[in-house]
Amino acid sequence: MLSRLILIFFGFTLCIVAVQWDEDEVLLASIPDNWPDPVYDFQSHPISKKGFELGRKLFHDPGLSLDSTISCASCHSQFNAFTHVDHPVSHGIQDRIGKRNSPVLINLAWSRNFHWDGGVVNLQMQPLNPIMNPVEMDNTIENVLAYLNAHPEYPSLFYQIYGDSTITTKSFLSALEQFTVSLISSNSKYDQFIKGDVKFTKQEKNGLKLFRKHCSTCHPEPLFTTNSFANNGIPKDTSDLGRYGITMQIEDSYLFKIPTLRNIAYSFPYMHNGSFKRLQDVIEHYNSGIDRGDERLSPVLRNEMNLSDMEKKDLLAFLNTLTDKSFMFNRSFME
Repeated sequence: MLSRLILIFFGFTLCIVAVQWDEDEVLLASIPDNWPDPVYDFQSHPISKKGFELGRKLFHDPGLSLDSTISCASCHSQFNAFTHVDHPVSHGIQDRIGKRNSPVLINLAWSRNFHWDGGVVNLQMQPLNPIMNPVEMDNTIENVLAYLNAHPEYPSLFYQIYGDSTITTKSFLSALEQFTVSLISSNSKYDQFIKGDVKFTKQEKNGLKLFRKHCSTCHPEPLFTTNSFANNGIPKDTSDLGRYGITMQIEDSYLFKIPTLRNIAYSFPYMHNGSFKRLQDVIEHYNSGIDRGDERLSPVLRNEMNLSDMEKKDLLAFLNTLTDKSFMFNRSFME
């Protein structure tokens, strides 16, 4: 049953979630009953149609980068669950290579921290990192504001929403936030199965049982992430100490944020360093590829899974049910 109302945008025709406008052009939509309350405060930060559309325009604008070649969408492609697939780690302006795979942008309203190391704790402030990162967009907020204020369209668009044609850091980040917080995925085959609208195949049912037995501690339903941090047995790279770089606590060495598994079939390559190209490789890693002797390994990964070849296929079949095509191909998110 869809019952609770939040202020959010969900406008693709294939989506079964009901949408309506109020008099102030704030979008009202339902979220599934079995979902936890969002962390994001929609009442204090309502999403308007014009705000969403402006944020979308900014998200796809390469003018935010120093040389006008890289947009947010360059590393967060909608058709790949808002990440990228053409290289293991992100590439920025002048083909500068980063050290991490870009995370997916899905259900951010339920997240308390962002990036693989959790270095940002406010969704509105998050874009400052890629904009100013020298291997990503390599720009300054001063340059961005100068570009936006000199633009033939942006001042008028900002005036319509914020009542001021002078674009500030606050209004710029607020507009981007209205778009990114709206990237909600809740209409996969799994979601329809939970609501009783579709049936799983025998293989998918077996895969769900295996998932709940072996994977759900770190990827609990319905968000398929705890939004916490863990060492999942990926070989150590001393150039990236994970969350330690934020907290400077030795116990946080090589811990990375647990990603959502929603739309996982489309979000390859996998892991923070993009080390696995195929979902089958990820399953094999957890089944038999982990160094169980690593003292910082997550305790829940200490025991072997010992999946048979058929069980691996069953688990893969279930993971494919997490694909939400009404999200992946939502025209409302497109430029």
